[in-house]
Amino acid sequence: MAITIELPLDVEELLRTVWPNLSRRALEAVALEGYRDGALSRGKVAELLGLTFSESESLLKRHELHSDYGSGELQRDLDLIKRLPLP
Repeated sequence: MAITIELPLDVEELLRTVWPNLSRRALEAVALEGYRDGALSRGKVAELLGLTFSESESLLKRHELHSDYGSGELQRDLDLIKRLPLP
């Protein structure tokens, strides 16, 4: 799904001087806000942004969004691992 955000040209130009890849920064902002609101898990943030586990942890830490890896998330991860095919 594509989402389009319309910005005034002068605002876009200003933002691109700070963030050359404005589309990526916008996607990160959506992912971070989704995590902050509890709509997205850390795993979904990583998936959405194409990051590894440690990269997503670093991103969350840089934005002072420390992960709250609770027992529910651990159980979901363990269940997922159990369903993975063995080599």
